[in-house]
Amino acid sequence: MAVNKTPVLKRCRSLDLDPVYLGYDKKSKRQLIRRSRKMSEYGTQLREKQKAKFIYGVLEKPFRNYYDKADMQKGMTGENLMVMLERRLDNVVFRMGFARTRREARQVVDHKHITVNGKVINIPSYLIKAGDVVEVKEKSKAAQRFKDIQEVTAGRLTPEWVDVDKEALKGTVSSLPRREQIDVPVNEMLIVELYSK
Repeated sequence: MAVNKTPVLKRCRSLDLDPVYLGYDKKSKRQLIRRSRKMSEYGTQLREKQKAKFIYGVLEKPFRNYYDKADMQKGMTGENLMVMLERRLDNVVFRMGFARTRREARQVVDHKHITVNGKVINIPSYLIKAGDVVEVKEKSKAAQRFKDIQEVTAGRLTPEWVDVDKEALKGTVSSLPRREQIDVPVNEMLIVELYSK
């Protein structure tokens, strides 16, 4: 399985991205020195795609597959793409506060700590549907790791499309997210323009 091992803060600097969107509260003290050359239209579109891929931890081929599926659905392709990325199991686990970062959420899912509707799912790219119940496995709830995670994520706001019981480490996806409920700083129209060339 391919994994992106790029240093997070370094990548955030190069993409002009705040690490908060990835769940990190660190800031890099280094300043990126950019030449004052104007970025081309293609460069701007590519940066938006790289930003979306980096935030959600998706590599090129699966990202392209998400785009193709989003293109076949009714409605705006860009919005469909963002909603699909937001519905990934690792992202939902992060949004519910069962992990500090999306990378940790991916690991928690990989290590079989998460159940969906009572069934253990260890596929981070599993797409959640409205009404699904996501829960930390009973055996894992007592683990020190989840106690530490609860302390760190206690003050984090959860999106309106999920209902979470943080004490019981259990949450329900009340509805599918709409684009205006997704607080990710990505201009999806530029991604659509890039892929439709």
